[in-house]
Amino acid sequence: MKKALMLARKGERWVSPNPMVGTVIVKDNRIIASGFHEIFGGNHAEVNAIEHASEKIEDATVYVTLEPCTHFGKTPPCVNRLAAMKPARVVIGTLDPNPIVTGKGVAFLNHHGIETTVGILADACTNLNERFFKFIRTKTPFITLKFAQTLDGRIATSSGHSRWISSLPSRRLAHTLRSIHDAILVGVGTIRQDDPELTVRLIRGRNPVRVVVDSHLQIPLHAKVLKDQEAAKTIIATTSSASSEKRKALIDMGIEILTVSKDAQNRIDLAHLFAALGQNNISSVLIEGGSNVITTVLKERLADRVVIVIAPKIVGKGIEAVGDLNITTMEDALKFSHQKIFRRGDDIVIDVRTEKTGK
Repeated sequence: MKKALMLARKGERWVSPNPMVGTVIVKDNRIIASGFHEIFGGNHAEVNAIEHASEKIEDATVYVTLEPCTHFGKTPPCVNRLAAMKPARVVIGTLDPNPIVTGKGVAFLNHHGIETTVGILADACTNLNERFFKFIRTKTPFITLKFAQTLDGRIATSSGHSRWISSLPSRRLAHTLRSIHDAILVGVGTIRQDDPELTVRLIRGRNPVRVVVDSHLQIPLHAKVLKDQEAAKTIIATTSSASSEKRKALIDMGIEILTVSKDAQNRIDLAHLFAALGQNNISSVLIEGGSNVITTVLKERLADRVVIVIAPKIVGKGIEAVGDLNITTMEDALKFSHQKIFRRGDDIVIDVRTEKTGK
């Protein structure tokens, strides 16, 4: 199962919104096949393993990180192919949380005389697909909040200059995070200040959908995120207060406009926005700022994961990463569960999960 988990992660940048899955087939204490879900719309892990088998898998043991599917999607059900191959046993890391699958794969295999075991390295198999599990169970995306800051907590100098706070290895990490999320989200202030492309360039991977939070459609029409929609789609989230002329101009450029509710401060209601993105089958969102968006996400407890890159720099007065959260006592401080702390170049990266992750 450990080998199956390692294989599954190879599909991380390519399979979303599907889960990552790995399969290893063992016969007479020998591995005779392995495979993983390589790309969205392609064969699932079990089928890839079967097709790579060096001999018949009849009477073999199949190890798979996630319960085999039982429904027709972009590919036929995996359980049908497995049952036809007649393995003696299927060992499953964790059940699929999808209600149209959960438990049904196991029942199908048992009905066809195939022994099943469920729950081997279950926590690792569940954590592997934390984004998928959250989305399937709540219909809202898994939210990762990522930002780079100086030692004194600044994401830019007092003039707004921020390139570059972090090292090149840290920026490669940021592009990796982009590639494993369905969408990347920033506020319009970031667009106006930095004019980022919000694409994956420093590594090999898919471009996420670009989402800009822009209550009054202040985005410049020459912004980089409005270009090359075939390579990376852009959605602008706005409110009913936005200019109809600007709205039409953006639509004429091929930009999707998503109108969402306002919050108490007449800004975009991010919880409503995330629900709307979920309805569009966006299962995970990476948030890269700026300060107002970061603060709102934390204040409203919307993040599932927080990744903070801390650079060994001090700038003094500047733009703080996190604004006022209305917290006055340490008992009310936001709490996170530790995942890992590591280095990228000269920077320290802290990767944590919130206490409520939706898993």
